[in-house]
Amino acid sequence: MSMASTNTGFLAPLTGVSTSTDGLAVPRDFGARHGEGLHFALSLGGGGLFFVAWQVTYLHEMATRGIDLSGAQRIVGTSAGSMTAAVLQNEAIGRFDKQLGVMARIPALVAKLAPASDFSPSQLRALELFGGATDASAETLRRIGGAALAAATPPPSVMERNSGLVILSRKWKSPALHITCVDTYTGERCVITRDSDIPVARAVAASSAIPGVFSPQPIGDRRCMDGGVSGSGTHLDLVAGAERVVVLSLIDGSATEVGGMTQAPGAFHAELEELRASGSELFLRSPETMDVARLMDPKAVPEAIAMARRQAAADADALREFLA
Repeated sequence: MSMASTNTGFLAPLTGVSTSTDGLAVPRDFGARHGEGLHFALSLGGGGLFFVAWQVTYLHEMATRGIDLSGAQRIVGTSAGSMTAAVLQNEAIGRFDKQLGVMARIPALVAKLAPASDFSPSQLRALELFGGATDASAETLRRIGGAALAAATPPPSVMERNSGLVILSRKWKSPALHITCVDTYTGERCVITRDSDIPVARAVAASSAIPGVFSPQPIGDRRCMDGGVSGSGTHLDLVAGAERVVVLSLIDGSATEVGGMTQAPGAFHAELEELRASGSELFLRSPETMDVARLMDPKAVPEAIAMARRQAAADADALREFLA
């Protein structure tokens, strides 16, 4: 089954729900049922270079089996998932998967912008604050944001330019695409859409701006960092109430998951339960295995690709039935 036919059912980007004058800040609220009226929504979570490779391969393998998830009426991309989401809305997953030179270029860009070792003290400070945070209070997020702004990282323009090269497009092709990021000063969750008048490459760069690794990006009058610095790596409230939701997440939602990176212990499990309580049916997939220490390691990419191929082959019939 191909989901491409649902493109004609696209709704306009999420509007009228922001609490800020610039229309970007959207508080997390499952009760708002932002996905109500959608038949099918997709959330692509964060997880570094490893998870970009896994997601792209998984989505491409599904597409080759006639299951084209680019037809989702809402695609929410966070951190690494924002990059995958932008490629998907550009209908370039197949090209991205086939052009191994592009895949090889990603670790080269990462190595150029943020070496895997020898971080400066200012970078380590931001990374440690982010990694050790087990809550997403405004105070915690502002503290991480301040450290991100103070870190000695490459200029924002470099990450935006390289994001454009990776996602193979500089234009918003679809109103379905919603990219999350976080205001470094206020701690507000921001949602960027085609109507925000922000270049898609900059939106992806902001959503992927890991504190201490990449510079926060100028988003209007804000400076925004990684969308995962928010207590959520998937932002499922933005699709709550949709009939069917496919979630590709780095973690599986186990109730025993530990806290870190602004997520409290068991936070993702609770988020999944809130999504189900909204009436949405859920299809969740995560990598079979992953090593947090290797998420930005280019050498982990072949393993991610092989793993995603195995899992897609095993999941195809179940996902086809879920979307039918």
